Amino acid sequence: MKSMVKKTLLGLGVSAALMGATVAQADIKIALAGPVSGPVAQYGDMQFIGAEMAIEQINKAGGVNGEKLVGVKYDDACDPKQAVAVANKIVNDGIKFVVGHLCSSSTQPASDIYEDEGIVMVTAASTNPDITLQGYQMIFRTIGLDSLQGPVAGRFIAENVKPNRIAVIHDKQQYGEGIATAVKSTVEKAGYDVVMFEGITAGDKDFSALVAKLKKNNVDFVYYGGYHPELGLILRQSKELGLQAQFMGPEGVGNKDISSIAGAASEGLLVTLPPSFEKDPKNASLVQAFKNKNQDPTGPFVMPAYSAVQVMADSMKATGSTDSEEVAAYMHKTAFSTPIGNVKFDEKGDLTSFNFVVYNWHQDGAKSEAK
Repeated sequence: MKSMVKKTLLGLGVSAALMGATVAQADIKIALAGPVSGPVAQYGDMQFIGAEMAIEQINKAGGVNGEKLVGVKYDDACDPKQAVAVANKIVNDGIKFVVGHLCSSSTQPASDIYEDEGIVMVTAASTNPDITLQGYQMIFRTIGLDSLQGPVAGRFIAENVKPNRIAVIHDKQQYGEGIATAVKSTVEKAGYDVVMFEGITAGDKDFSALVAKLKKNNVDFVYYGGYHPELGLILRQSKELGLQAQFMGPEGVGNKDISSIAGAASEGLLVTLPPSFEKDPKNASLVQAFKNKNQDPTGPFVMPAYSAVQVMADSMKATGSTDSEEVAAYMHKTAFSTPIGNVKFDEKGDLTSFNFVVYNWHQDGAKSEAK
């Protein structure tokens, strides 16, 4: 693997941001990189509990080739600059396996470092297709792509909702704008006009001008690409200002906190999410293990994160090695039975198959499959 000059960590607040600043010696370390802090830390929790449960259960079953796995948590706050700092810290800590990152805008620059340094990275949450278009051999994911999720949403809009006036809004970030663009393309191919396609700024609180523009354009359906903090406010303010429109979003909005933000306005939101893996009978004992720890197994990234650890561990066992290049090569050529089903990677490190499902979201934070 190529060697690269480490990017400086100065000025990035690394000492406060990196949870793994002091790492005890362990058998086989797996870095768990994602948001411990920041507005989407709830999604980081999903990733962390899934990966940590896999580590715990693998260790209880004897570990990997006689060694124990140890997860080391790093906080990137879903910020690209902090993700680069985290990636370099993982390199400096000598860790060769990573579950993460979560946000696509963080995963993209971090993956460049991992590929250069010979580190296996499996993201359980980043869905932007660009991440795996570079021909890297060390980068994988256990979740589907926006190029799959966007068309699922777009087809549902065109075939089931059949709105009159569609607006597509996004947060101008890699994940949000990418999936919004895929939805726009799909509905347009189905013969629909998108009367508004524009971005908002992540972190904004006042969306009254956006709502006014939606009303002026007589929009009756809004697709939003981004995360739940902004959509929750858009939903609430739309209801308060009298906008009568159906809303839809990707898995980045499928968090119970959107109901806390939007209240009754979250009722009936359409969301594309991975299948409800927790309902698969073969996962019953695993689901119970989460419940025994008062953890929620229903988050969209929980089972994919568990599976990310499992495929790395199974590959180490099969090869009898913790050499990251050997492990990556095995992962590329092997199928794995996991809580998310049969996992097989293509030459880019993407899953050869993955399904997204459209759900109705309810104000109590529950979901039901949309028809």
